[in-house]
Amino acid sequence: MRENPILLVEDNADDEALTLRAFAKNKITHPVTVVRDGAEALDYLFHAGAYAGLNAERPQVVLLDLKLPKIDGLEVLKRIRADPRTAVLPVVILTSSKQESDVIEGYRSGCNSYVRKPVDFDQFIEAARQLGLYWLNLNEPPEPDPLPGGAHG
Repeated sequence: MRENPILLVEDNADDEALTLRAFAKNKITHPVTVVRDGAEALDYLFHAGAYAGLNAERPQVVLLDLKLPKIDGLEVLKRIRADPRTAVLPVVILTSSKQESDVIEGYRSGCNSYVRKPVDFDQFIEAARQLGLYWLNLNEPPEPDPLPGGAHG
């Protein structure tokens, strides 16, 4: 059985590389789809723009940065939660923001978890291991409504 991808929404190339390296080091084998701004994330999820007509698989989990170009992470989260096709999709905010207001607004907007990116590489490796263990192995999300184009989770 094919594993659904992790959707990594990250505009910083260094953080993207660090995340992918941490997944590899922890033997997280799920495919990772990377999008680099909020608009691209929404296009991927709703099969619009460059993703129109593609039968992209529903992500197992969305790892969402907050400070994104075009559409910020909190707005992406609000749009995910507002649409019945993605309302139950697990979304983890993975950000370097230390602002308490971002934590509060993230949860108010419907994130499933808020994780601050550790600065130390070893701590980041451990955070990635724990994220993978929980969201990819232990968590059982409800069956979502199908995405347009027939892709299912």
